[in-house]
Amino acid sequence: MIQGSIVALVTPMHNDGAVDYENLRRLVEFHIEQGTDALVAVGTTGESATLSETEHCAVIQAVVKVVDGRIPVIAGTGANSTTEAITLTQLAKDAGADACLLVTPYFNKPTQEGLYWHYRTIAETVAIPQILYNVPGRTACDLLPETIGRLASIDNIVGVKEATGDLSRVKQIRDLCGDAFALYTGDDASSCEFCLMGGNGSITVTGNVAPKLVHEMICAAMAGDRVTAEAIDAKLTALHQHLFIQSNPIPVKWAVAEMGLMERGIRLCFPVVRAAMQEAGVI
Repeated sequence: MIQGSIVALVTPMHNDGAVDYENLRRLVEFHIEQGTDALVAVGTTGESATLSETEHCAVIQAVVKVVDGRIPVIAGTGANSTTEAITLTQLAKDAGADACLLVTPYFNKPTQEGLYWHYRTIAETVAIPQILYNVPGRTACDLLPETIGRLASIDNIVGVKEATGDLSRVKQIRDLCGDAFALYTGDDASSCEFCLMGGNGSITVTGNVAPKLVHEMICAAMAGDRVTAEAIDAKLTALHQHLFIQSNPIPVKWAVAEMGLMERGIRLCFPVVRAAMQEAGVI
């Protein structure tokens, strides 16, 4: 099971919008040095919805190549078309990804039965570990715990990224799916408590900016050390909040550029984000 601080990696771009592969390499090395436990390449924070299929595959290949087996790589391969999701998932498998993360179909507003068959079809078509991704605030679609429970019986559906921020779902999903099924939070603000309640880690945006602190906080929480986890999380509270003052990933990409890890790309100024970074001690 992949566990811990799993960074939803931003995709660095030049000012003309082209993918910046040199700074992508630098970012991967930065996260490995800082103790990040795994990376998500081309998740929604990595702008999966705006990259072409060719770019999507190339970024996954680049991340897998640089990582070179040192930590797991999870590829974002979700789509609102089942056929497209299958294509992307197969491309990720061929590229050498360790697992895939599949967001619920957005805009379509499928039924729970439709969601079941969407995910079941992908899992039965491509033999790679797959993680469900529920983020109704962005997709207008809520993958309910009961449906997750049905999907957990499929061998290569191994976990879920639950980004509702509803902590009551931790126990619900655990009871339905068992201990071998991975529960990841996608909500940084509640990630500490989520892991204290038995979650297996966080697929984190904040980890792009403060990877060492997020890794330490998640590890402490997973170990049941509430005092340490909450003390570290207190330093991150402003980042959890202000990295979402505009639509993700605009603020986080600005913050990573402010750290000198990639080109600015986004030229707007975020003084509250800078203050949050100073509070966390990352600049």
